[in-house]
Amino acid sequence: MFSSETTANVLLMLLCYAYIFIMILVSIKMTRLWHVSPKASRKFLHAMIGNLPFIIPFFTASIYPALVAAPFILVTFIASPVSPFKNIHEKLKGLANLTEEGHHLGLVFYAISYTILALLFASKPYVIAAGILPMAYGDSVASLVGERHGRTKYKLVAHKSLEGSVTMFLVSFASFTLSLVFFSLLYSFSVAERIVPALAVASATSSVEALSPRGSDNLTVPAFGALTFLALTGGA
Repeated sequence: MFSSETTANVLLMLLCYAYIFIMILVSIKMTRLWHVSPKASRKFLHAMIGNLPFIIPFFTASIYPALVAAPFILVTFIASPVSPFKNIHEKLKGLANLTEEGHHLGLVFYAISYTILALLFASKPYVIAAGILPMAYGDSVASLVGERHGRTKYKLVAHKSLEGSVTMFLVSFASFTLSLVFFSLLYSFSVAERIVPALAVASATSSVEALSPRGSDNLTVPAFGALTFLALTGGA
């Protein structure tokens, strides 16, 4: 028999699965029923999945947060256009359509990033947030702003816009700082002490996003966000 603690963790994990599947369904319906652009629906999904670090403090064993994301590495790979299982790929067409042209492994990379960060830092979810929130909110909003309002173009590795990069910085800083307000209620640190690290996280993730080839930012942004925060705070 499962202990009450194990049961609580499993139920919370199932709640996370339900949340993810609901967000996927909403993203698909946004395009089909509400005539939202495919890109906007994809970015909505990215942003909503980025909320998962806020659930991590309520797990009592560190393995469960990683188990939330790990299965989606396989699911998103099988659903992607590069899947060797073409029959399954066709059945998962709705999920496959949430991958962007030129970013066929974007969701796979996103799941990998979250899984690795959850394995390493489940006891310190604010470190996970430093990696995930710039990707979830910063990059998502920046992509939409850059596409619609990007006038000042530049190219380091990939084509970007100054307007998109500035948005990436501002939204990354705002979303991560707001997450620190939440986490400060559960952990013993002051938000004021973390403002400079939050600015550094926003700067690092904005810079690495500008340098990342298409799709790879789902790996590089979370990695550099978390590493920057760790370097400046020691993970405390």
